Amino acid sequence: MTEFSDALSVLSSGMRGQGQRLRHVAENIANVDTPGYRRKTIEFRAEVEGGRRTGAIEAGPVQLSRGILPRIHDPEHPMADAQGYHDGSNVELVTELADAREAQRSYEANLKMFEQVRRMSTQLMDILKR
Repeated sequence: MTEFSDALSVLSSGMRGQGQRLRHVAENIANVDTPGYRRKTIEFRAEVEGGRRTGAIEAGPVQLSRGILPRIHDPEHPMADAQGYHDGSNVELVTELADAREAQRSYEANLKMFEQVRRMSTQLMDILKR
């Protein structure tokens, strides 16, 4: 039965990770027009326990995009400098939508596998009860 619980642990870590990724994507989309906002991303790394990989993942720290912020000419903007420019956001809406779709599909794949493992363990328990 430990194989089932190990599989459920790995799959739930994937769902947690993709949930975090979706939260960052949503935050990026919400701030697409925020001056000076830098895109946030997270990287996943293999979870290690006792010197060996467990198969699960863990989210690393939030990383801010190091790309150059676009300069926007708007002399009326309160953040504009003497020449009338201010820093825009480096969030690309198309990229965020693609990331959101990828995270959603990955989450759904993990969920389907989670349900399958759960069904298999239930069926095994039913067989063992006979």
